[in-house]
Amino acid sequence: MKSLQTIFRYVSKYPRLVVLYFSLNLLSAFFSLVSLTLLAPFLALIFGVQQDNKIMTSKFSLGAVTDRFYAFLTRLNQTDEGKVKALDVLCLIVLAAILLKNLFLYLSMYVLTPIRNRIINDMRDDMYHKILQLPVGFFNEQRKGDIMSKLTNDLQDVEYSTISFLESFFREPVIIILYLIAMISLSPQLSLFLLIFLPVSGLIIGRVGRSLKKVSGKVQSKLGDILSTIEETLGGIRVVKAFNAEGQQLRKFKKENFELYTIKNKANRRRDLASPVSETLGLLAVCCVLFYGGRLVLRENFLNGPDFLAYIAIFTQIINPLKALTTASYNIRKGAASVERIQELITQQETIREPEHPRKLESFNQRIEMKNVNFAYGDVLVLKNISLVVEKGKTLALVGSSGSGKSTLADLIPRFHDVSSGSVLLDGHDIREYSVKDLRNLMGIVTQEPILFNESIAANIALGNDSAPAEQIEQAAGIANAHQFIIQKEGGYQSNVGDRGARLSGGEKQRLTIARAVLKNPPILILDEATSSLDTESEKLVQDAINHLMQDRTSIVIAHRLSTVRHADEIIVLQKGEIVERGRHEELMKQNGFYTRLVEMQEVK
Repeated sequence: MKSLQTIFRYVSKYPRLVVLYFSLNLLSAFFSLVSLTLLAPFLALIFGVQQDNKIMTSKFSLGAVTDRFYAFLTRLNQTDEGKVKALDVLCLIVLAAILLKNLFLYLSMYVLTPIRNRIINDMRDDMYHKILQLPVGFFNEQRKGDIMSKLTNDLQDVEYSTISFLESFFREPVIIILYLIAMISLSPQLSLFLLIFLPVSGLIIGRVGRSLKKVSGKVQSKLGDILSTIEETLGGIRVVKAFNAEGQQLRKFKKENFELYTIKNKANRRRDLASPVSETLGLLAVCCVLFYGGRLVLRENFLNGPDFLAYIAIFTQIINPLKALTTASYNIRKGAASVERIQELITQQETIREPEHPRKLESFNQRIEMKNVNFAYGDVLVLKNISLVVEKGKTLALVGSSGSGKSTLADLIPRFHDVSSGSVLLDGHDIREYSVKDLRNLMGIVTQEPILFNESIAANIALGNDSAPAEQIEQAAGIANAHQFIIQKEGGYQSNVGDRGARLSGGEKQRLTIARAVLKNPPILILDEATSSLDTESEKLVQDAINHLMQDRTSIVIAHRLSTVRHADEIIVLQKGEIVERGRHEELMKQNGFYTRLVEMQEVK
């Protein structure tokens, strides 16, 4: 199964722990077997079953060790007082074997715990790392709730189902093999009978278990839907309340929750078949042993009474490992769906590829250029034959109606997307020749929606620059017109901004993102409608901060309010992904074209 291949790939990172776990299980199984095989001489001693004045021994032998042990018991057995001593010796050895068995069993579980936790931690690390590596376009097509479900519910399902299989895989087969060797030594005929019966049981169990994988996949998918609904509701709670949509959202949630309830019922009912089915088959096997083994003892003399009882004792102990493997097979099928969903994320193709031998990039010296650029989302062509040049220190403005491709065009420069055809050049070289990290080190981005994290103000300003001293952070905040409102906070620069900056106003949040860009001090600046969602007073403060930020920098400005780009060195007018007009403000106004109509609609004087 692919899910097992995935798990074993993570297990292989810790070979020493796995070998230690296997060895401890082997020792535990051995001492368990020792305690059981001593049942035959114990019964022979108690009931006086002897052959040629020797205590009857088990057919299971460990060579010279067992021969000497039974010879010692025979010598003690010569007198009544010696029989009591022999009984004492047997009891002490059985007690010691049981203690050692449980000691090694505990040690094996002690070793298994870090293996299990490391595997889950490694999988979570790999998933989060992959999320950080994937291009922005991937998240436009995926539901956040489904990704969160993979990081939480699917991982939990793997931990409690698939990873638990490891416990059985490295322990139960050891016990089963040792016990089978002992059983074959005691009675080959009876063991052959069982080896024919047990595979039939396995086929019955496997048939029931195969249906679990499909149902479990539906459970995890539905959990992703529910998380998406919760995430959307929390993010838009003000809108929900403003439009009295609580009832509508509740009905949607209840519908999805009831569907999850129905699917989980099916999955749990099939999973719960594991225990009764395996127990019934185990009891049926015991009855078969009693039926066939009793005849071997009574009629054919292939097996003596003490060995038969020892055989039954060993067989009853082998049922639990077989049952554990059965349950594990159910669990592995249940967890397979989660492993495949996780693997789907981890193996997601990274469309933004690093060059094998990246060109060195330390500074921006000349120009940004686009040559015959086309870009498509799937089969939909978003940008068509775009060509433009931005000289160092100049400002390029991108304007146009919503959906014209402004943000997509700007996203090509830091390689949030790669062009479908054509090329984006930086200082005469295709940006795909540079490492992504070096390229983005030269750029600062301020988006329309200010993105803040649930940390302190200082930490948000110093994003990506952990070593920034407090003086530089305060200086950046001052340039961004943010210092005054920050020091008025109770905690100052250590004040927590809340989830997505919920404790700040829109203007305050935007000024912090500008301070973040100021601290980075990039030569290239991308402003994506940074003032479009602000009130007049906040817009003035933010615009002043932006003007400070743009000084002596190459700027690409996406503008909704055209009054902010009148002084741009070049204005590119986009419509349906194509450049329809270009030039300075005055030149475009004289053309009396699309740009002029946009200006007139906004009543720019």
